Amino acid sequence: MEVCYQLPVLPLDRPVPKHVLTRRGAISFSSSSSLFGCPDPRQLSQRRGAISYDSSDQTALYIRMLGACVIFKLLFSRDVKVRSRVGFETERRGSHPYLYVDFRILHSRPESVGPVSARKIRRLLSFQRYLHSSRFFRGVPPQNPLYILDDDYTGQAKCMLKKVGSWNFDIFLFDRLTNGNSLVSLTFHLFKHYGLIEIFHLDMVKLRRFLVMVQEDYHSQNPYHNAVHAADVTQAMHCYLKEPKLAKSLTSWDVLLGLLAATTHDLDHPGVNQHFLIKTNHYLATLYKNTSVLENHHWRSAVGLLRESGLFAHLPLEDRLGMERQLGSLILATDISRQNEYLLQFRTHLDREDLCLDDAGHRHFILQMALKCADICNPCRTWKLSKQWSEKVTEEFFHQGDIEKEHKLDVSPLCDSQTQTIENIQMGFMTYVVEPLFVEWARFSDTRLSQTMLGYLALNKAGWRGMVQDQASSGDDTDPTLEETDSDILPQESREL
Repeated sequence: MEVCYQLPVLPLDRPVPKHVLTRRGAISFSSSSSLFGCPDPRQLSQRRGAISYDSSDQTALYIRMLGACVIFKLLFSRDVKVRSRVGFETERRGSHPYLYVDFRILHSRPESVGPVSARKIRRLLSFQRYLHSSRFFRGVPPQNPLYILDDDYTGQAKCMLKKVGSWNFDIFLFDRLTNGNSLVSLTFHLFKHYGLIEIFHLDMVKLRRFLVMVQEDYHSQNPYHNAVHAADVTQAMHCYLKEPKLAKSLTSWDVLLGLLAATTHDLDHPGVNQHFLIKTNHYLATLYKNTSVLENHHWRSAVGLLRESGLFAHLPLEDRLGMERQLGSLILATDISRQNEYLLQFRTHLDREDLCLDDAGHRHFILQMALKCADICNPCRTWKLSKQWSEKVTEEFFHQGDIEKEHKLDVSPLCDSQTQTIENIQMGFMTYVVEPLFVEWARFSDTRLSQTMLGYLALNKAGWRGMVQDQASSGDDTDPTLEETDSDILPQESREL
């Protein structure tokens, strides 16, 4: 019987990569393919030799095979190797292989979760890739199948990018218009907007491949810490980079670092906080000595993807290592447990009026503060956007709390759905974390954007406070009617997308 298989294109004039030629004894399968059925590993184990190549092309090549009974597809290096035995293991690309907690429980349906053994150690590349490969080999169809977008959707997405500098940019709409590729589309556009591709002589294919890998290493199952959040933070960082003080002082190197840090700042986030990793004796907590565990992991994961993609391989080694160090410094600054430390340093500089943006160290510090603001700017968005983010982060908190209860662990603060409410969580977060930071940012950059953010923050606080009062008086859970703008509180911005 003659069977036809669809494979990615490998251009005839492109030499087969050396690392592909050296792979033996394995057939590699895409861990996220939505185009093919689930092969039987027992059938695959009977085959000898290897078939593998690397391509990022979107077109297809049809290859006819006689007597074959296996369907396979390869895309980048997102694959699972089926060895000569029936079992299989995920192909590693990262540097943190061991997990003492089975993170399948984070995003599985309750009825499908079995007993968790603390001694059951998995070798994983990342939490996300394990979930993909597990579903693939169990024959579970992907939750978000790929569809081809028509010209109308693509055109609308391009129109939105023309307004990417607007603080009212709707990242949720943009993510729908790009079919879940908001991070890739937005970041690639910003690289072109700032001329970074020409300035640093970047290979556009490598850049897109790097961005695709970054987007795929964010966990789409996370309600909050996912690629959409990363895209939102990147868009906010772009708004801050346009501020007059920064625009006239920052170098192209600073802009490059700022965008890279925003794009990767939560890379491979497992959907649980540091406290959870520490109390479950997670390998990452041990590796980083219980200090900025997640942020260190995000940084190291970003460095791994940069090196794998070879995006900056043409730069001198000293420059590449310097970039990695500065990228780490920016990402580590997003550790919320160090909020007061950075805020005090920022306030001290402003009180002394000694910030000089001609100094590289001071510019880097401002980038740190800008990334911190971008990371927690959701309460400073319009009510429509801010409320969605609030609901998503609370859902993620409560999901962690449910896991902790299920496994007889102490429930982390803000994670108990029985004692906490979204209104109280948001009121506390805005009052003690967001407002002090943005008040100081407004002192540094007293612009229309800063006043807009503080205006929205005041409106949103009033909205949540009104909901708390309504619940206390009548138990009514309906949302208050909030005006999107108030000319007395909030400067007007263009609301066109």
